[in-house]
Amino acid sequence: MKQTTFTELRTQAKRYFDMVEAGETVRVLRNGKPIADICPLPPEVPSWKRRKARPLTVTGARLSAMILADRGE
Repeated sequence: MKQTTFTELRTQAKRYFDMVEAGETVRVLRNGKPIADICPLPPEVPSWKRRKARPLTVTGARLSAMILADRGE
């Protein structure tokens, strides 16, 4: 993790935000004490892709089998 002072961040903002964009986290210090961490955002993944796909079942029966049985096929 890179560290910088608040003053240096103000004067060299582009440099530090380029680091963050490249995947690094930057810790900002004021009077020698950490006040903030600037970290990259995680890539956006739609919520439906975050879940693991599972077959549709109803009390142990396959949903497709129930639909076919209901249709009389």
